[in-house]
Amino acid sequence: MARPIIIDTDPGQDDAVALLLAFAQPDELDIRLVSTVAGNVGIDLTTANALRVRDLAARPDVPVQAGMARPMLEPLETAEFVSGPDGLSGAGLPAAASLAAPGHAVQGIVEILRAAADGSVTICALGPLTNVAMALRLAPELAPRLREIVVMGGAMGLGNMTPAAEFNFYVDPHAAAVVLGAGVPVTLFGLHATHQAIASSAAMARLDGLGTRTGRAVHGMLTRPRPGGLGTAAHPMHDPCVIAWLLWPELFKGRDCHAEIELAGNVRGRSTIDWNGRTKRPANAFVVNEVDADRLFERMIDALACLP
Repeated sequence: MARPIIIDTDPGQDDAVALLLAFAQPDELDIRLVSTVAGNVGIDLTTANALRVRDLAARPDVPVQAGMARPMLEPLETAEFVSGPDGLSGAGLPAAASLAAPGHAVQGIVEILRAAADGSVTICALGPLTNVAMALRLAPELAPRLREIVVMGGAMGLGNMTPAAEFNFYVDPHAAAVVLGAGVPVTLFGLHATHQAIASSAAMARLDGLGTRTGRAVHGMLTRPRPGGLGTAAHPMHDPCVIAWLLWPELFKGRDCHAEIELAGNVRGRSTIDWNGRTKRPANAFVVNEVDADRLFERMIDALACLP
């Protein structure tokens, strides 16, 4: 039976690829909701982008619902300097032909959890954790319904928004702290892991050779010009790692750790990950630190080849 999931996202190029990977696996992943959050761009654009990607994948059965337009406490900071003015630079996708579902995504998450069995629903969190944290605050009694929250966020070393902080945790550190403190199983993909997920030239050539609208869109997003100083020669597939973890966990390695989020000051958003257990504090996340990039891209391209 397909695993029930909620994808919480702020598309963003790598979010778009993660969505396409999930859309391509209906026998494995039962996507109950795509909830959008402000992050890479504002909420209107992240919602429009989720709809554009859904249209590309021809998956009108999956509801898209708009969520939080700003972080819990901080003013919103976006990342057009990376993702482009509309968030999907390089994709070449038309405007959305479909509409978002009515209502607010936080309430949508709560309603899905309320109808679910204990330990059954996985949240795939690809952007700032505002929606997820607000749902846990609104209905904390529903936390046992969650099987796992798989998060792209944080870093065990340097950040990409500040020297200390990764973008998603920097944008809403308070939400990240809520999620890590909720007592729910968390798997954490930080920059130290996702910077390993970079396509080889052979993978890019294979992607370009798919000859499909999806292949062209993904190839365009991965080969667009990028700002300097991000620490990698090509675009890391941060968010697809979250979906790949559900499909192919054998491609990743990590360990249980305690992770703590700094909330303010010049280290706002820093994730302090106690990899060696120095503090003796109980683990609150399984932290991934190794990615088999070659097999990841091989399987991801196989999956994407099934889409239009």
